[in-house]
Amino acid sequence: MLSKNQELSTLQKKETLEDFYNKLKITRPEIPTPSLGMINDIGHFNVFNRTTVCSNVPSVFSRRDFYKISLIIGNGILHYPDAQIEIKGRALLFTNPNIPYSWESTSPKPAGFFCLFTENFIHNRNETLRDSLLWRINDSPVIHISEEQEVILTDIFTKMMKEMDGDYIHKYDLLRNYVQLIVHEALKVKPQDVVFKQNNASARLTSLFIELLERQFPIGSTEHILELKTAHDFAFRLLVHVNHLNHAVKEVTGKTTSEHISRRIATEAVALLKHTEWNIAQIAYCLGFEYPANFNIFFKRQMQCTPKGFRAN
Repeated sequence: MLSKNQELSTLQKKETLEDFYNKLKITRPEIPTPSLGMINDIGHFNVFNRTTVCSNVPSVFSRRDFYKISLIIGNGILHYPDAQIEIKGRALLFTNPNIPYSWESTSPKPAGFFCLFTENFIHNRNETLRDSLLWRINDSPVIHISEEQEVILTDIFTKMMKEMDGDYIHKYDLLRNYVQLIVHEALKVKPQDVVFKQNNASARLTSLFIELLERQFPIGSTEHILELKTAHDFAFRLLVHVNHLNHAVKEVTGKTTSEHISRRIATEAVALLKHTEWNIAQIAYCLGFEYPANFNIFFKRQMQCTPKGFRAN
């Protein structure tokens, strides 16, 4: 078993989707690596059988830049920054990009399934992250399940794998619904006193920051102008010093306040370019950019292409 000191001393840089697939290719070279452009546009989803892709080697203790839902059949230990949660038998395991972790299997051979996806795949633009099903399960990384639920969840994961191999034109919409079904199954048995929850001051301040950030979206009309655009804006609204806010957000999520703000604005920019007929100058102004040229620079830095190029493709 990994000791607490071993975990913290081996905290690695964030694992990206590209890192995940590069490691997977060592044993499963036939699995394709998704294109970065597609990930930035529509997001990414995939599902795997744990028996065929997982090993008993403990995973690196780090953050990932994707969400992951695992149906664990067997035994293992989830290592969190200040908790170790043991699984015996069967459980659902929810991990997200904000919290570093490692997984240590203690079964002879891993069994079950897992799916992974990016936030822009699962996040409905018309709901805030705080209102989403995924957020409600955020403070319960491990949900112990019954034999009956194992059968239900195995069926859902099996259907997801079948859809991934199919050519149904709306299969990703269907896969989102399957993810929602899994979360609903977890919510049915979510304990009142969760196993792990960050209750410190930094976590509370970070939660308030994220809620305030999400409350500004979606942008519903060209008259809706983004009000809070910088770390200083949020610190002023939250009545704290900007350095204190930056420290808290970085401590809890591993990202700076500005990174969260920029990523959320970029996500909304993508949605507006895809789903409205507003011109680029209107979109730029709504998102807090006085000049379209500044928006072009920002968007290209975030998405590796210009707004005009993104819309054209």
